[in-house]
Amino acid sequence: MSDITRIDPAGLHPTSGYAHVTVVETGRTAHLAGQCPLDAQERLVGAGDLDAQVDQVVANAMTALAAIGVGPERVVRSVVYVVSDRSEVLAGVWHRLADSPLGPALATASTLLGVTALGYTGQLVEVDLTAALP
Repeated sequence: MSDITRIDPAGLHPTSGYAHVTVVETGRTAHLAGQCPLDAQERLVGAGDLDAQVDQVVANAMTALAAIGVGPERVVRSVVYVVSDRSEVLAGVWHRLADSPLGPALATASTLLGVTALGYTGQLVEVDLTAALP
């Protein structure tokens, strides 16, 4: 992936696996809509179960990436939204995502946010991705 460069500039804090800066040298990008814990019939998966919702978001994100012919290693920006203000909950979601098939997407410029609410009733997590197309 010589067309994607990840940089951690001197003088910035160490990261937990993501890059401070991601540069796409050439090509096009794809901006995925926020991936929600919904099934193909738009039903919430895992009501009240954060792990089940993360797993559904991962499955949906992998499907969306496959539809554009790339894998998670081509993601150049990720934003993770979690309905919580507790650091341990946010970290738990981060680790579950990092250990999933979507994990390589988190090695890029990433943001993890605790929020008050998301778009669907009962939704606890959402992941927003931008990918570099080859």
